[in-house]
Amino acid sequence: MASVNEKISKDIKYTGKDFPTIRKNLIDFAKTYYPTTFNDFNEASPGMMFLETTAYVGDLLSFYLDKQFKESLLPYATERKNVVALAQTLGYKPRQAIAAQVDIDVFQTVPAVGLGSKNSPDFRYALAIAGGMRVKATKEAVFRTDLPIDFSISGSSNLTDISIFSTDDTTGEPTYYLLRKRVGFESGTTLKQTFTVSAAEPFLQLTLPRTNIISITKVTDSNGNTWSEVPYLAQDMVFKQVQNNQYIEPALSEHRSETPYMLKLTKTSRRFITRVDAAGKTVLEFGPGTHTGPDEEIVPNPISAGSALPTATPSSNTFIDPSNFLYTKTYGQAPSNTTLTIEYVVGLGVKDNVPAGDVTDIDDIQFISEGSGIDITLFNNTKASLAATNPTPSQGGRGAETIDEVRNNSLAHFNAQGRVVSKDDYMIRTLTMPSQYGSIAKVYVTQDEKLNVSEGSSRLRNPFAVNLYTLSYDQDKQLTNTNPATKQNIKNYISPYRLLTDSVNIKNAFVINIGVDFEIITLPGFNSNEVLVKSINIVKKLLHIDNMQINQPIILADLYTELASVMGVQSVTKLEFYNFYDESEGYSGNIYDIKQATRDNVVYPSLDPSIFEVKFPNSDIKGRVTSI
Repeated sequence: MASVNEKISKDIKYTGKDFPTIRKNLIDFAKTYYPTTFNDFNEASPGMMFLETTAYVGDLLSFYLDKQFKESLLPYATERKNVVALAQTLGYKPRQAIAAQVDIDVFQTVPAVGLGSKNSPDFRYALAIAGGMRVKATKEAVFRTDLPIDFSISGSSNLTDISIFSTDDTTGEPTYYLLRKRVGFESGTTLKQTFTVSAAEPFLQLTLPRTNIISITKVTDSNGNTWSEVPYLAQDMVFKQVQNNQYIEPALSEHRSETPYMLKLTKTSRRFITRVDAAGKTVLEFGPGTHTGPDEEIVPNPISAGSALPTATPSSNTFIDPSNFLYTKTYGQAPSNTTLTIEYVVGLGVKDNVPAGDVTDIDDIQFISEGSGIDITLFNNTKASLAATNPTPSQGGRGAETIDEVRNNSLAHFNAQGRVVSKDDYMIRTLTMPSQYGSIAKVYVTQDEKLNVSEGSSRLRNPFAVNLYTLSYDQDKQLTNTNPATKQNIKNYISPYRLLTDSVNIKNAFVINIGVDFEIITLPGFNSNEVLVKSINIVKKLLHIDNMQINQPIILADLYTELASVMGVQSVTKLEFYNFYDESEGYSGNIYDIKQATRDNVVYPSLDPSIFEVKFPNSDIKGRVTSI
């Protein structure tokens, strides 16, 4: 006699998930286990109605289970709110709007001073404009820059172009000069939103009303405090920008023209993070710190715990509740009894992409200084002469990222991890440092080796350090050593992203100045002078400093091929490289044996990180046309 469990044991199939399969399995189940109870499988029978209804419900449940599972996986999710939520769990913040970028020429006139060879612009009348200048386009688009504009400063990354504006009809000497700054602007209109906060609330969330927000520019409270945006609330170090002057940086202020601002790391408890909600609105979330006293009052300080000092925490019966950290400023302070003012920037999407010459209306401007000891009338005329225009169209303005863009960008962001680990990480991070902290033209990274150290040096190789070799451009776009102020900014800029064990040594790469001498034979019927000019221009293009990198060899075959491809060139009979090193003539002073470094039609750089540079292309690249 069979047991009770044996009687109720039935074969259930779990593979069927769609309506036809579930229906068939139910019919087979009924025929197998209820042959006498139910045997009317006619389509119109009441029993079949219940079977098909059950199959219908099963199909729906299977569909929504599969759908919900797919929506929990970033590569397969299709609903925007789910894709955005998953992206934010990976640390990526989807952009609701993307600003258009444009270079704007800002002009002013200044009177001339001096006579004859001493005639020059009177920079006492050079304007200094505070950051936040706004310029309007013909229609709705507004462009702004956070960078100050100082016409008295000129450097490789902050060039002031000077030209003659007007001359005296009698003497022909300049009476006014035109100063021009080319400054990067981005589109967006700045708006303000205020929130009144009473009692401190852990993880306070404030939602901005607009959806097309480009960025949060400033958050202040009614007590005069500034709140800083951080990637996560546990991060208490933020970047702070300070002017590079003799009062703040007396040792580095001599490099003010190339590095107008210093980048500082400062600690703050007033911080917030941002995220995007399901409606596409930006939410600001503040820290949980509601305790008004020192953190040591509720979480013992390890330094003082158990010591003999009167203020120390007794070691006996000391219990640390992990939840107490949520009341301290460890994860940021919660605002209380204040009014928060949030400044943010909104964009118009593709409407911010305007044609060249369309951005001319100076909408908002604030001068840093009004001048002293100068002619007020002339100074007012100088301010009245201020003008702006965009020589090129603005580009890049658009609306929110698409679902596919959010998905792919978040995966790429997660893979990057926001850290500098590899050589490429160090190079990219260095090159993306904002230009107001110094301009970097070339970067090369190696593991620390005992390079460029004299015999008998006690310096040892550090396996946990990297050597970061850099070079900058001067005003003539020629390579020069990176100044100490910029190097200090690079260190500070990299510091939050590097591994704890990594040390960074910032050094100057070597510049090897070279020249080229070549000969060609032209085809009959071609103007030899025209062919020669085209050939010289080809060599200039191939060896342009933009195309050269540190430790990049020169492949002679590429030059031969490009020269031979010039229309009218029959053959290249000579191609030689030379080293120029005379410092009195403006060269680097580095002597290099080009012939010794040439093997198999490849000119190799030095073992020490170095770069080939044609310093004066017009004179250092020579070509001739010879006859057969």
